[in-house]
Amino acid sequence: MSFLREINYLRLSITDRCNLGCFYCLPRLDWQKLPAPEIMRYEELLQIARVAVGLGIRKIRVTGGEPLVRRNVVDFLEKLTQTPGLKELCLTTNGVRLADMARDLYGAGLRHLNLSLDSLKPERYRQITGHDNFSQVMAGLGQALDLGFQPLKVNCVVLKDVNDDELLDFARLARDLPVQVRFIEFMPTVNPERWTRHFLPMPEVCRRLAVLGDMQVVDRQPTAGPAEIVRPVGFRGELGFISPVSRHHCPTCNRLRLTAAGRLRPCLFADLEIDIKTPLRQGASEAELASLFEEAVRTKGCLPEVKLSQSSLPSCPMVGIGG
Repeated sequence: MSFLREINYLRLSITDRCNLGCFYCLPRLDWQKLPAPEIMRYEELLQIARVAVGLGIRKIRVTGGEPLVRRNVVDFLEKLTQTPGLKELCLTTNGVRLADMARDLYGAGLRHLNLSLDSLKPERYRQITGHDNFSQVMAGLGQALDLGFQPLKVNCVVLKDVNDDELLDFARLARDLPVQVRFIEFMPTVNPERWTRHFLPMPEVCRRLAVLGDMQVVDRQPTAGPAEIVRPVGFRGELGFISPVSRHHCPTCNRLRLTAAGRLRPCLFADLEIDIKTPLRQGASEAELASLFEEAVRTKGCLPEVKLSQSSLPSCPMVGIGG
């Protein structure tokens, strides 16, 4: 699927439930979770994956909410790995249940794992997430390393005056371990005053990490997301920099998103959605479902570039969109 560039990456949200409460992801007290019947069923997600891969999607990332809280997720992932033509299957998790599930996930065929972690200090982790699960997350990271997940990425949302004093500590994880530590700009998912207070632009992050010395740029893969990847000299792993605000990615974005409610979003911060669940449940053919994906791609090509520093809040918290 293409409109001047290839659309080859689908983010597939399988739930809007989460066992953490990070303030940048679930900031609205009035937000209501989806009734269970409104969440896409596994067999529906597998059918949509087949349609998407048939149209040129080569990479699927399973997200939430927190995907590992959904029952029978391991069986679903095993079936998803068998989708003909799918080249990459990835999972993003907060790691709370990873230590208990990592071996089964590996056995199901999953290899590409992203772990969200915004502090290496237990008390600060609790402040950011609202829960005291730091030890479980670190145990999960250790288990993933022992099993050999590769690539194994650690995602850190950089928050000014919250965790920006830990930048070097996070970078040293990639010095000592075969992981890719990715620093992510804080997107405007909360009220403007709070976002401005905690936003730190990526050029400043890079300036602070310059003490690490020379860094070799790592070539991008065809299905890669927006991260700019480098490997500092002497590091076992890599560093990634994702800057959707200071260097917005609209011109090169290769992704579509399917929310847990069954709506295709051509753009994270544009509120336009295309309902694919209703036609699917009404018996739409795979050709008809494919036309909805093609509509999403055409729509994506016509959307104006979104400058996040000037955008309003998305219509739904990130936990309901899938990130």
